[in-house]
Amino acid sequence: MVGKQAHEIAVLPMKKGTRLVGAARETLATDLKKKYDAGASIRALMQDTGRSYGSVHRLLSGAGVIFRARGGAL
Repeated sequence: MVGKQAHEIAVLPMKKGTRLVGAARETLATDLKKKYDAGASIRALMQDTGRSYGSVHRLLSGAGVIFRARGGAL
């Protein structure tokens, strides 16, 4: 990814409230999982994608992410 931070996701512009289904949902969930596993926060991912916190959390959960403790605590 040239010119983007490591955690940024390339997403096609979507109208707010548009349902994300099928292959597009799976692709986004996979990309989000990679970025989350690399250290990006859910809030950073939601800003990059324009999706809500809950939407990003559900996508990550569906992709099998093991969530970190809140606030970066170990």
